[in-house]
Amino acid sequence: MASPVDAILAWSIILLLITLPVLLGGVVLVVVYASKPLEQKYLVSGGGVPGGYASGLEAVFAPTAHEAGVELDRMTKRTAPAPVAGDPPWAIDGDRIRIDV
Repeated sequence: MASPVDAILAWSIILLLITLPVLLGGVVLVVVYASKPLEQKYLVSGGGVPGGYASGLEAVFAPTAHEAGVELDRMTKRTAPAPVAGDPPWAIDGDRIRIDV
């Protein structure tokens, strides 16, 4: 028959084997998240625009962040205005010449 000390030791080892990978994964996520530049922290790696899996949760728990992400997405998808007839295909901005292609 096993003693109570053996049972406590066995359960402690099982608990340690379960919690250690979870804590290690959390530490890795924090380190990776902290090393990113501020401009890229809230962007999804695939398309570079806010959204992805957490966008539904973000809309419920952080509505201002969700609205900012939607506005950022809207601003990145704007099209350039069409040139007016008679405008040259280039412009001089100070010391630079900009050629519109």
